[in-house]
Amino acid sequence: MAKTPTGKNTSGRGQRDLKVKVKSARGRTTSSTRWLQRQLNDPYVKRAQAEGYRGRAAYKIMELDDKFRFLVPGARVVDLGCAPGGWAQVAVKRVNSLGERTDKRVGRIIGVDLQEVETLAGAEFYQLDFMDEGADDKVKDWLGGQADVVMSDMAAASCGHKQTDHLKIMALCEAAAYFAFDVLDEGGTFVAKVLAGGAEGDLQKLLKQKFTKVMNIKPPSSRSDSSEKFVIATGFRG
Repeated sequence: MAKTPTGKNTSGRGQRDLKVKVKSARGRTTSSTRWLQRQLNDPYVKRAQAEGYRGRAAYKIMELDDKFRFLVPGARVVDLGCAPGGWAQVAVKRVNSLGERTDKRVGRIIGVDLQEVETLAGAEFYQLDFMDEGADDKVKDWLGGQADVVMSDMAAASCGHKQTDHLKIMALCEAAAYFAFDVLDEGGTFVAKVLAGGAEGDLQKLLKQKFTKVMNIKPPSSRSDSSEKFVIATGFRG
């Protein structure tokens, strides 16, 4: 299971954590300075760098899968908005897409994104807008059939206005859900990032019509000051 890094210095008594402080610089906004300082002091960022993951988001999908067990050997997975590939990195081992465990079924991972993504052994990345007409058929062709899991860590570009950003990401998540309805096999799972803010109720109603169980969770690796959470919908009715 994924471990929660504490960021604490336990090498000696009386020692305090050493935090990196970022000074303001010409041309850098206050918000970007805060973001940089937070990144430099984030234990998940440091752990991702040490363990070779493409981003701290890898630990979110680890924690979600540790709890709900949807990335099983042999699973056929579609990763929407897959850049930079951290979620796919985690999925490769768990679905056994490289066939390293000869006693287990071999899975498939198809990732799509608007931008080109660096190649990853065990996953296939395609530059595609999943909302384009016929995108679902393309993905099913690449996958060789229906998917067992559709997962999305996508977020719309932020404009800084909380309510507008919330509505934008919820619209994106709803589009991902409709895509999942087209490509998921019966019994499949949908996992997606949402933002708390009021409009997620409509998505919940929609998912409850299509899945046997719908849950919301904020994994430990999700920053406490972030309004993000994840919806897990299992048992697609087909």
